[in-house]
Amino acid sequence: MKKRCLCLVLCLVILFISVPARVSARDYSRYSNTPVAFGLNLRTDHKKPGCDKPRGVKDLSSYQTFYCNTKAYKKKKKVIYLTFDCGYENGNTGKILNTLKKEKVKAIFFVTEPYIRQNKKLVKRMKKEGHLVGNHTCTHPRMPALSVSRMKKEVSQCEKTMKKKTGYTMDPYMRPPEGVYSVRMMKVMQDMGYSTMLWSLAYYDYDEHDQPSVSFVLRKFKKHHFCGMMPLLHVISSADRKALPKIISSMKKKGYRFGTVDEFAAPAKKEKSKR
Repeated sequence: MKKRCLCLVLCLVILFISVPARVSARDYSRYSNTPVAFGLNLRTDHKKPGCDKPRGVKDLSSYQTFYCNTKAYKKKKKVIYLTFDCGYENGNTGKILNTLKKEKVKAIFFVTEPYIRQNKKLVKRMKKEGHLVGNHTCTHPRMPALSVSRMKKEVSQCEKTMKKKTGYTMDPYMRPPEGVYSVRMMKVMQDMGYSTMLWSLAYYDYDEHDQPSVSFVLRKFKKHHFCGMMPLLHVISSADRKALPKIISSMKKKGYRFGTVDEFAAPAKKEKSKR
């Protein structure tokens, strides 16, 4: 009888060891999902602006989130990181790429899934010419309004489409649509291996039927530039496209160079089991 009991115990132990433990999904409920509409307190003394942060978050970089290169700012390194949001194509992207190529400047383009599907040649060109291509989701939703599973799907589906349509892997940088984010969203993106990228200069340029003047765009850069700045431009903007050569020229004259965000926003370590 004792031998039978011992055998039974051994069998149960072996069975327990041989069955792989299931990895439980992370509980994100302890991370606040209160939406924050990102905004800036722009300065004219060429100092880093303040920004809107979720309550209780002192350092956005603890969630692998950035709106400028703080290290470059502290060390007074004159560098600017051009970023473009690509919701849809309006005949400007090719000309923007032409300018960047001519000026030998690299940038990052945040693309949506429809943009990839409809403009795979342009997206391929971005990668071929040395630019980064980041994630701007599939349907451009306000991320905190979504469940965690839907947040992940918005991002993972976009990167899958990128690979399928272009053959290139999407760079691990994500920009939340409309700049609406939360602590929970930042944590989900971090666990997916993404850096969340906000911005340090933006203006009303995203309505193709109501564009600012080129001089307006240039004044924005002249008044608000600072070391480590990461401005947001839109590829649908004819004003941005026309102003871009002058932006680059004027900033270079001031001693600035143009870098890419992978210099400072190294992607978080991907937690594969959470994808």
